[in-house]
Amino acid sequence: MATKDSPDHDSRPSRTGGRVRSQDARQAVLDATAELLEEGGYGALTIEGVARHANVAKSTVYRWWKSKGALVMDAYTHTVAARVPEPDTGTVAGDLTSFITDLYRIGAYPLRSKALRGLMAEAQLDPAFAEPFRQWVHSRRTVVTTMLTNAIERGELPADLDLEHATDLVFGPFWYRLLVGHAPLDPTQASDHAMRLLNGLRGI
Repeated sequence: MATKDSPDHDSRPSRTGGRVRSQDARQAVLDATAELLEEGGYGALTIEGVARHANVAKSTVYRWWKSKGALVMDAYTHTVAARVPEPDTGTVAGDLTSFITDLYRIGAYPLRSKALRGLMAEAQLDPAFAEPFRQWVHSRRTVVTTMLTNAIERGELPADLDLEHATDLVFGPFWYRLLVGHAPLDPTQASDHAMRLLNGLRGI
């Protein structure tokens, strides 16, 4: 007779070992890709190198991603979403400050900054890479447009706000400073930048 502590008492459906291993392998590939990208840049990254670093077969990588560009941007989508998550503080000022603070923290990580500049440059030179890169950019822009839309619904911003232009204004200082390097990306400035932006959007 099965007791409470016996294996027969557990009626939860068991997960197949194959699926678990597959999920683990996929995550290993994503982690390896992000790590190699920030170590050596997009140009030096290869599918063979990723497979070796993740301890999987090269065919396994190609089964999930049709190209190096698709793999890199999928990996970076997961990585950046973890580093710069979608905030939900209850106010647009809090949300923007939190988001911009996390965004500006890249300034403290030279390898991450270099990798991101390299991705932007590659997207201008390689048409095949441009589309995966644009899709990634769009995913990050969606985080901001969602924040602004929520603010409109709460009455914090005008109903006729141009969301696309407002989103450009959020990311503009980040990309300009990252690419040109004329001024630092300083997280301590995030609150001030967020408030100046909001005052402009409100017409103050």
